Amino acid sequence: MLRKILTRLTHLGFNTRKFRVSLRNWGGFRRDLREFKRQQAVSSIVFANGPLYPCLADKEESGGTAKGHYFHLDLLIARKIYQRKPRRHLDVGSRIDGFVAHVAAFREIEIIDIRPLEKGVTHIKVQCADLTGDLPPELIGCCDSLSCLHALEHFGLGRYGDPIKYTGYLDGLINIHHILEPGGKFYFGTPMGPQRVEFNAHRVFSARYLWELLMPSYRIDTFSFVDDAGDLHEDIDLKTPDLQKKIDDNFGCDHGCGIFELTRR
Repeated sequence: MLRKILTRLTHLGFNTRKFRVSLRNWGGFRRDLREFKRQQAVSSIVFANGPLYPCLADKEESGGTAKGHYFHLDLLIARKIYQRKPRRHLDVGSRIDGFVAHVAAFREIEIIDIRPLEKGVTHIKVQCADLTGDLPPELIGCCDSLSCLHALEHFGLGRYGDPIKYTGYLDGLINIHHILEPGGKFYFGTPMGPQRVEFNAHRVFSARYLWELLMPSYRIDTFSFVDDAGDLHEDIDLKTPDLQKKIDDNFGCDHGCGIFELTRR
């Protein structure tokens, strides 16, 4: 019961781990504060004392995290776009402070999102649209390169103000196919594991379902994945004899991330 309560609190934004660590480090914070004030009292350099701002968990964190879905997915696809240099690249719903920022560092990128971007940023153009609905005519066949990274699994679940649609992700995938010109590249990343919906956060797709969903409309050029430990497995051999077995096993993932580089048929 306690575990369930803590899980619910986490979903509501309360970081239970950080809270436990902060309680453990409260005594050390008080000791550090007393020592700082002692040194301040005998110093000739004057700083006004603002309100206390305890950061009690940072000393137990690492200097950074070079793992996880977003870290590997955003960097991998940004690198592929840099190498390919498409004429026009559109993105659907990917992270602004991750993938989109990576690409905007070296080229223009246009993004389609159901939510507006509050401020304009150099190299980033924004168009608000709901890709589970009718597609604006000017978007049909308009680009030779498109990305949708950790976004399609949310379509139709209401998390971002989108209308509730049980198969919203299918509407989104159809519209993405219409946006991309024949022969264009589609970079797609989404949660992968035993197929399920965790309302209203996201869906998790099985590898087999993704393969069957994508194959009629795209050629799979490369496939990579991030496993449950957050480590990247890049460019899996698609001709290996045991590929079908790995697909049925979701490449060993419960909540991994499948990463596809596709060419529109």
